[in-house]
Amino acid sequence: MLDPPAKYKLLYNLTPLIKHILYSTDKGVSPLSELYFDESVILLNLEGDSKEAILTQMGQNLADKNLVKESFINAIIAREGEFATGLPTGDIPVAIPHTDVEHVQQKTISVGVLKDPVDFGVMGDDSETTPVKVVFMLAMDEAHAQLSLLQRLMQVFQDQHTLQQLASATDKTAIKHVLDEKLNAAALEGGE
Repeated sequence: MLDPPAKYKLLYNLTPLIKHILYSTDKGVSPLSELYFDESVILLNLEGDSKEAILTQMGQNLADKNLVKESFINAIIAREGEFATGLPTGDIPVAIPHTDVEHVQQKTISVGVLKDPVDFGVMGDDSETTPVKVVFMLAMDEAHAQLSLLQRLMQVFQDQHTLQQLASATDKTAIKHVLDEKLNAAALEGGE
């Protein structure tokens, strides 16, 4: 687990994202119903020399599966340029790139485990960077779903053992199992 000062910094860094989501929230819909999450959206040993290269590969994988529109790739890169999503979560920094709902066809979360860390701007302070090892790309079709998923991901980000499991995994099924367990698998539905 993160020590208390690190937890507060993580929450502070997430505040702008949570405010953005809250102000555009559409209530009354089950936030994680019909979330597409299976091994096909988990990418291992992802290689790239920049955050843009990583985001392009992950976004293209989702576009190839018709989970997002082709516009998603440019939109997520542009949004990352405006609002950094890197989180210095202890030994295993993560990023949670996301963009507007109009680029999404089916809500999903894609996980990219990078072969070598890539610098992402730090959320809330894009003048700093953090060497990201695991990317959680959110493609939500409603703002309320993003908030609910972020709340669940916060538990993962605060657990160094879980992050280490994800970062060192060599099997997509193992990653899916860990995240199903941590994100409350009853709310997740995988695709075929």
